[in-house]
Amino acid sequence: MTLAGVLLLAIGAFAQQALWGGGQITSPEINADNSVTFRFVAPKAIKVQVTGDFLPTQHIEYELDGRKVSFDAPGIADLKEGEGGVWTYTSEPLASELYNYNFIVDGLSVKDPNNAYIQRDIANLMNYFIIGGGKAENYMVQDVPHGTVSRVWYPSPNAETKMRRMSVYTPAGYEKSKTKYPVLYLLHGMGGDEEAWLCTGRTAQILDNLIAQGKAQPMIVVMTNGCPQHAAAPGESHEGMFKPYNVASMGGAFESSFGDVIAFVDSNYRTIKKSSGRAIAGLSMGGFHSYHISANMPKTFDYVGLFSAAIMPREGVSSPIYENMDQKLATLFGNNPKLYYIAIGKTDFLFETNVELRQRLDAAGYPYIYNQSEGGHTWRNWRDYLVDFAPRLFTRP
Repeated sequence: MTLAGVLLLAIGAFAQQALWGGGQITSPEINADNSVTFRFVAPKAIKVQVTGDFLPTQHIEYELDGRKVSFDAPGIADLKEGEGGVWTYTSEPLASELYNYNFIVDGLSVKDPNNAYIQRDIANLMNYFIIGGGKAENYMVQDVPHGTVSRVWYPSPNAETKMRRMSVYTPAGYEKSKTKYPVLYLLHGMGGDEEAWLCTGRTAQILDNLIAQGKAQPMIVVMTNGCPQHAAAPGESHEGMFKPYNVASMGGAFESSFGDVIAFVDSNYRTIKKSSGRAIAGLSMGGFHSYHISANMPKTFDYVGLFSAAIMPREGVSSPIYENMDQKLATLFGNNPKLYYIAIGKTDFLFETNVELRQRLDAAGYPYIYNQSEGGHTWRNWRDYLVDFAPRLFTRP
């Protein structure tokens, strides 16, 4: 074959649809008893393993900023090689849940080439599958009316980047109605962005299903980018295709500019423009943001949710946002918010921080709802918390 022919074949391979690629094996395969069989073709491999949150966890400990941190990491299982170099592993029967996994081939982490379903969490790409028949039905696309998800650019004069991107979920029927809707501002964790709650959190599916079941009020959900140094998720702005990284924004800048978000939403969507029509919640760093935004804007939100939340800034960080918190909490609770919700897992590395927060609230006599779950600092818990939190919002007397 000529060089020109080789080049044409190469161009065709990348320019056209992958009509003839892919193997003929099925992986993962969900069996009748809800066990799952994983398969990987690697005839020259020495060792193939699978790691994921469907396996028993491994306990990990390390030091962070001079303090000991521990968490539960996904387990690892060995696949067995069979005919034709097809490696297989079958799990125990699994409970209804959304599970993530990757393969490890001779020490190298790789995706399942037979599973097109992938989630991104910061810079980590993970295959996933869903076992239905229980709580995970809320994470699946069901035959119900669907809301609309839009990616929206908004001006933020008080932020480092003056034009910023957010994701907005509007409930089924929004476009054809004249109804005004309440708004849930839902914030991501460290290293996340405006895609996190949609991709890994399954927010659109959860809200579609809860609303269709009559368990939650129709609402708008606004998912911001909580990192003021970045205008948008990687690859979605003029910054280009930079590698996602575990960036933190816990210095007061995001909280100080949050009024820009509310102003844009109230000006461009049919919202209920008062505290009874607004909720704010977030996971980890997003819980930190929710804690401080609600305290600094005490008449803005009637509903506050802290999911595995960090509470106070790191040592050496100074901002008016984080000062006089006792006084700010007194003002917030003096306005009688309808719900102050705290949720965390028993093995979460922020568990003791949340114990201290609850002691602070208890000492002052401030009411709150507490949800203590199994597990740690995981999306599995955060999806559960959203399913529990959303039906508590905007309830009619």
